[in-house]
Amino acid sequence: MAAAHFLKTRISSETKARVRAVAQEQLLTESAWLKRLVTAALRDASAGESVTHAACPDKPRNPVLQAAEEASPSSRVYVRLRADDRLLLRERAFARGLRSGTYVSVLVRAHLRNLTPLPKEELVALKRSVAELGAIGRNLNQIARGLNTGSRIAGPTREDVRAILKVCEAMRDSVKGLMRANLTSWEIGHAEAER
Repeated sequence: MAAAHFLKTRISSETKARVRAVAQEQLLTESAWLKRLVTAALRDASAGESVTHAACPDKPRNPVLQAAEEASPSSRVYVRLRADDRLLLRERAFARGLRSGTYVSVLVRAHLRNLTPLPKEELVALKRSVAELGAIGRNLNQIARGLNTGSRIAGPTREDVRAILKVCEAMRDSVKGLMRANLTSWEIGHAEAER
């Protein structure tokens, strides 16, 4: 099949020199090198892949994409902050019982994945509350089972049951308040939430 069509583009003299050098290294003419590059890019595109940096030597590499390609599960990201932002970060991280880097990591992950993070101390408190509620529930089930079978139960009095209900309601309200405070603090921040 004879090639009868041309692709034209304008490039800088710097890019032209780089193309010439790369083509000469591969013992190709600039046109043959470019044709090979276009053919490879089209083959990759038809396979659902994007054009790589190696295929586009004159295109600057997107640092975010480059980092994502090279990232390991524990890769680091470095950020520059103004002094006053650094102080706010330190205060908010301290208020959450986290290190500054961990706090930033949690915020970024929460933003990217649309999550509302729950700090470790709050999670531990919630787990304790759930365990207590589970114990209360088991006790109530034993009492109900005994009453249903007609057994004489030396269990809680009516006042004891009311006290248990009050404890359960207080725990429910406490958990709701904790969740509301958690959502608010991540949305507007620690300093503003105290006002």
